[in-house]
Amino acid sequence: MGALDEVTSWPVDQVGAAAVLPDGSVQRAGDTDRRFPLASVTKPIVALALHVAVEEGSIGLDDPLGPPGSTVRHLLAHASGIGPDDDEVLAAPATRRIYSNRGFELLGAHLRDASGIDVATYVREAVLQPLAMTATALEGSPAHGAVGSVEDMARFAIELWRDDPTTVSRPTRDTAVSTAWPGLPGVLPGFGPQDANDWGLGFEVRGTKAPHWTPDGASARTFGHFGRSGSLVWVDPVARCALVVAGDRDFGEWAPAPWRRLGDAVLAAAT
Repeated sequence: MGALDEVTSWPVDQVGAAAVLPDGSVQRAGDTDRRFPLASVTKPIVALALHVAVEEGSIGLDDPLGPPGSTVRHLLAHASGIGPDDDEVLAAPATRRIYSNRGFELLGAHLRDASGIDVATYVREAVLQPLAMTATALEGSPAHGAVGSVEDMARFAIELWRDDPTTVSRPTRDTAVSTAWPGLPGVLPGFGPQDANDWGLGFEVRGTKAPHWTPDGASARTFGHFGRSGSLVWVDPVARCALVVAGDRDFGEWAPAPWRRLGDAVLAAAT
């Protein structure tokens, strides 16, 4: 197991973890084939499908969507001003980062209406099948309804840092994982207010956030997502490594410190 030894001591009944190292090798611990709820780690999967749709011409990043003045781009970056779980408008677009499940539900509906294909099918055909993510499916909300295995999510992580991504072009991938509207303040769920709550287009960007759930040694360019179900995926494009974890204990006070320690062990193995 190497870098992932610590995961076996976590207070979790079932857990799987995979570390992708710079040479492309994958270290594994626990049950990496078990299907776990991915919760909000659903969002980057759906976001990648949306970026495929942009390249195919089904939708555009600047399509109006959500509150007045908001677009697909704003919703992907949690910068539309829409509330977390309903259509209440809490801020003008691009003035504050408000993490919104509702925003991803609007994105899913927009993709369905524009393409004529339901979002679960689009995600399967645009992302899951090309990446051989055979254990993963969107079974509910595009904000939090996917289930999948760590093995599948390791393939997803590799897609996000490889030089030649297969689902979208490299410029599209790079835009997705780079900060949109840098410096917007907001609350990072589980970690409190952040003066610069940086997000890309469907992916959280670490930036200067503190406290945070990625390892202490991670670069500012590190990006990914975590979910309430205890799932996480992050990629550090500077260290060229990634970590995926899924388990059967929800995120809580127990999680941040072990997550960071495990991540630092992965970074150490990558050097």
